Amino acid sequence: MIRSYQGKLPQIPASCYIDPSAQILGDVILGERSSVWMNAVIRGDVNSIRVGSYSNVQDCAVLHGQRNLYPVIVGDWVTIGHNATVHGCIVEDTVVIGMGSRVLNNSRIGEGSIIAAGSVVPEHTVVPPRTLWAGVPAKLRRELTEKDRALILEYAKNYLDYVEIYLKEPTG
Repeated sequence: MIRSYQGKLPQIPASCYIDPSAQILGDVILGERSSVWMNAVIRGDVNSIRVGSYSNVQDCAVLHGQRNLYPVIVGDWVTIGHNATVHGCIVEDTVVIGMGSRVLNNSRIGEGSIIAAGSVVPEHTVVPPRTLWAGVPAKLRRELTEKDRALILEYAKNYLDYVEIYLKEPTG
């Protein structure tokens, strides 16, 4: 469901795929060819949310800001995994936020990084570019390689393929 909140209607390019069960409301702008999957929530009610191009927000993920303090800004080619929560933070380009992860207020996830599944990135954390963070709380585990970077892009490209498949499915 796509709906306005206090007069602000989400801006969603025609090239995006939004599953009918997704909830997108308020001050939300999606980039070209991004996708929002089953039961994901992008709640732009208390602060703005921006999702770049070619990014995907997977099943049951939640994006929400902190009122009057922290918007959510997600770059291009980002994969936000199933059941992840991205709250009041910045996620730069070409990042994977793993399944079940939590990225908390005023954190910044650097370009080309991976937040491992199930991790919790505490408030005010700065994750340097091209690093892997894991754990509760999440900590630096290692620097990423070119092979890791290729895998990050592969994840995002897979979702572009899934969109094409879903668009061919009959509705109803």
